Amino acid sequence: MFIEILKAFFLGVVQGITEWLPVSSTGHMILFDEFVELDVSPEFMEMFRVVIQFGSILAVLILYWNTLFPWSRGKTKDEQNKTWKLWLKIVIAAIPAAIVGLLFDDLLDKYLYNYVTVAAALIVYGVVFIVIERKHKNKVYRTNSVHDMSNLTSLEVGAFQMLSLIPGTSRSGSTIIGAMCVGVSRTAAAEFSFFLAIPVMFGASLLKIVKYVSDYGVAFSTTEIVVMIVGIITAFVVSLVAIKFLIGFVRRHSFESFGWYRIILGAVVLIYFIFTR
Repeated sequence: MFIEILKAFFLGVVQGITEWLPVSSTGHMILFDEFVELDVSPEFMEMFRVVIQFGSILAVLILYWNTLFPWSRGKTKDEQNKTWKLWLKIVIAAIPAAIVGLLFDDLLDKYLYNYVTVAAALIVYGVVFIVIERKHKNKVYRTNSVHDMSNLTSLEVGAFQMLSLIPGTSRSGSTIIGAMCVGVSRTAAAEFSFFLAIPVMFGASLLKIVKYVSDYGVAFSTTEIVVMIVGIITAFVVSLVAIKFLIGFVRRHSFESFGWYRIILGAVVLIYFIFTR
């Protein structure tokens, strides 16, 4: 049992870091599965990879409670209205990926969840990150706060988020780069990406749980229960650190370094699987 707890801990660390940094949590999870295999059923593992995101969602809610909760202590009526308008933008931005995800979830899992797709997405979007960052160097953005984003801009960012349905793309990466392309500053784009993760990741987790329960019931082994608890708690704690790091990083640096990291990781994934398959 101790070994499985340790594995779940490391899985939570990987999830907590890579969910927020634009480096693709899926790519890292695939490599993790190759070297560290949990003693659980394949069906549970497929569900767990998504459900572990609950810990990451909770981290966003804790860190941005005052921004996201309309009835936070000390908020004026105007500030409450701004919060409700922010939630409207979040919902609008979540619609495109939610529709496509619900319609094609099974097909995406069946045909795109493989090392070739992940490696290609890591490399291609790594190049995209570098090109866009160099193109936008010293650019003055028209939107510097999530509250200043229009509903149309939110929808445009949501459209970019659909790219993240392709494994290896990175949800945070696609939304942040997409937001920058439509005139949102890097810091505001990162924050909106965090907020947008709440309905998207919660919906994806709920969908996986419903599918798992409908197919296999609610009977979990003791190991599976412990693995889930440890993974979620670890993802929560690590996400707190990762989110703070990214916000501090984007205020001083571009995403070009993440682009190079993605290219290297994609090449590693491709080479590893070519020589081990």
